[in-house]
Amino acid sequence: MQYEAIIFDCDGTLANSMPAHYIAWVSTLKRYGLEFTEDLFYETGGWSTLKVARHLLELHGHDGDAEAIAEEKEDEFEKHLDVILPIEQTIEVVKVHFEKIPLAVATGGIPRVCHGILDNLGLRQYFQTIVTALDIEHPKPAPDTYLEAARRLGVNPANCLAYEDTDPGIESARQAGMSTIDVRTYFKPERVTAG
Repeated sequence: MQYEAIIFDCDGTLANSMPAHYIAWVSTLKRYGLEFTEDLFYETGGWSTLKVARHLLELHGHDGDAEAIAEEKEDEFEKHLDVILPIEQTIEVVKVHFEKIPLAVATGGIPRVCHGILDNLGLRQYFQTIVTALDIEHPKPAPDTYLEAARRLGVNPANCLAYEDTDPGIESARQAGMSTIDVRTYFKPERVTAG
C-alpha cells in the first residue's frame, strides 16, 4: 500500500527518551516518598504524565497534588535532554520519506517536552505538524491524537502509517484506522534498574 502520510509517536519511537523519563520520575517521586518500579513505568507507557501521577497517588493511597507532581517531573526531565539519543532505525524512515509524503508527530507528551526532544535532536523541521496531549480531549489509547494529526495533514487516516512503541499508542492508531509498526520489534531501551 502507498501511504499518504506517516505519523510518529515521539518518546520511545523517535527518541530513546524512556530511560531519562524514568530517572526523572524516580527523582521527583523520592521527594514524596513514593516508589515507581521500572516494570510499572513501562506498563504505563503511552499514558500522559498527569495520568501516571494520578495512578501512582491512588496506588499508594497518597493525597498529593497530581498536577504539581506531573509538572515537577517534566521540569526534572528537561534537565536530561542532552543525554537523549535518536532511535536511528526510525529516524532513517523519517529522512527517507521527508518531502515525499507528509510527516507528523502524535505524542501523549506536552509541547515543551516533545519540542525540547525534537529540537535537541535536530528533528523538528522534518514534521509538518506536532500533536500533543494539550491539543486533544481524549489521550491515547483513544484515537484523538492520531485523528487530529491526519486532519491537520489533510489526509485520510485509513491511508496513514503510524510508528509506536506502546500498547496504548498502537491501540490509538488502530482505532483511528491506521496501519501500525511497533518500534519494539526493532528497538528496546536499556533498563535503568536490574530486572
